[in-house]
Amino acid sequence: MKNSLIFCACLLLSACATQQPALTTQTRNTGAERTPEQLAVVFEKADLALRVDPASRSIRGDATLTFQALSPLARIVLDLDNHLPIDAIAVDGQALPASAWSNPEGRLTITLPHTVATGAMVAVRVRYHGTPHVAKRAPWDGGFVWSTTPDGQPWVASAVQGEGCDLFWPCIDHPMGKAKLVDQHITVPAPLVAAGAGVALGMDEADGWRTWHWRAKNPSTYGISINVGPYKVLAEDYRSRFGNTIPLRFWYLPQSEAKAKELMKEFALILDFFETTIGPYPFADEKMGVVETPHKGMEHQTINAYGNQYAKTMYGYDDLLQHEFAHEYFGNQLTNMNWDDMWLHEGLGSYMQPLYMQYLRGDQEYFASLMQMRSAITNKAAIVSGKQRVEEDVYDQKRGGPGLDIYVKGALVMHTLRGLVGDDAFFGAVRKLVYGTEQPQAGHLLPRYGSTREFIGLVNAASGRDLNWFFDVYLYQSELPELLATPAGGTLALRWKSAADKPFPMPVEVLVGGKLQTVEMTGGQGSIALPAGAAWTLDPHSKLLRRARHIEEFQEYQKENRKPKAG
Repeated sequence: MKNSLIFCACLLLSACATQQPALTTQTRNTGAERTPEQLAVVFEKADLALRVDPASRSIRGDATLTFQALSPLARIVLDLDNHLPIDAIAVDGQALPASAWSNPEGRLTITLPHTVATGAMVAVRVRYHGTPHVAKRAPWDGGFVWSTTPDGQPWVASAVQGEGCDLFWPCIDHPMGKAKLVDQHITVPAPLVAAGAGVALGMDEADGWRTWHWRAKNPSTYGISINVGPYKVLAEDYRSRFGNTIPLRFWYLPQSEAKAKELMKEFALILDFFETTIGPYPFADEKMGVVETPHKGMEHQTINAYGNQYAKTMYGYDDLLQHEFAHEYFGNQLTNMNWDDMWLHEGLGSYMQPLYMQYLRGDQEYFASLMQMRSAITNKAAIVSGKQRVEEDVYDQKRGGPGLDIYVKGALVMHTLRGLVGDDAFFGAVRKLVYGTEQPQAGHLLPRYGSTREFIGLVNAASGRDLNWFFDVYLYQSELPELLATPAGGTLALRWKSAADKPFPMPVEVLVGGKLQTVEMTGGQGSIALPAGAAWTLDPHSKLLRRARHIEEFQEYQKENRKPKAG
């Protein structure tokens, strides 16, 4: 959600971080290419015990990570912020000397006491402690948030999408670095509550501390989070249209009880929309979970962070709640293979908002929502580069990334694609991308990885057409295609103009004298009869994402009026 349109107005709401060491490039750059050792393992399980001490703003970690070797393995390589000192490391119960590991830049390299054979399992236990990186402006700048509730009680959260899981636990900090199973044991001062991912396995209390136990299957790497506060919980069950029952859980501050109960009414509506539009909720055997946090929000798997202060838009729903939930499908069930494919998370997730409005209320709010997004597209860089990228390469326009366009332009690309291929082909391709099948069965779903190229192939197959030209122009170049219209001699001549003159045979609807006609635009050109005096409108049903000079002028006007005035 990091730079989403719906959060832009909140960029000034930031908490000041205490002075702290700068993160290394390795730790800051989540999604860096995996080492040969990381590619040579299957991450079977993470058993993560964390003691969170709000008084000292510190953590103490004890992580046992189990891997299966895909080839003979002499070393294990993990990612862990090197500002968290390591106390001890053991392999299969055997303590290692300090000389057996090093972590100078945040890439923890462990020399194993013996080579692990192909197919064999190895368990690495890492004990560590320290003060984790504090977020300057969570969730846009990641880390821990040490806050207090309105009545002065500790309120702690983590949000690490941008910088990665290695900010507080040893992991493989790459989208494809998921563990098949993660057990969390979060110890906090009593009577605080630690809400976690997956299924609750109980709570132990001793010596003034509580340990909350959670188990999650296949969680996304940054989907593991810390959420600690004096929470109360609302609990309901939702009867899915697929015949299963989904637990609904909302951890909230006691001061928010009335508003929390009102917000929870939206849970069932959102679930029904997604199950109707996309398919079965992927984590129904765990929960649809939300927790109130001291930062704006983040798509932590089955425990989405919510800090929108119970706001509603003019559309009458909480857009942050709905957007973060969208990532249960586009982010957690479907995970990008590379940060370069992040538009699949954010473009599809953002498109779910106008679709939700269309589902609830019809076309007016659908197009109004799209228009808001359209006015925010900047076209500074292509949505997809076709290269390996780290997170900042995508989100930071100063580094040449598309930034906000992965949300807003991504959503408009989906809208245009849907209009081109029709609902059956569009939703069929999206469903197969999300589940790996067009007929997903509740209770038989496994998260999967996807890529831009895979999605293009799925769309081509579902539509029975070669639409590479569509994606080449919309995804792999920054400039939008421009539709040129020239009326002359009783004819309206039309031509698509694209960067580098790439082929763009996008059909165009034209309303002439009250009659709707479609121009096929073979070779990117076409024409239509234009009777004398007849009024005409290009694309009257707003199906096409294209260059719009009036929007560019509006954006330029906004930019000029944001500048400080002299005198």
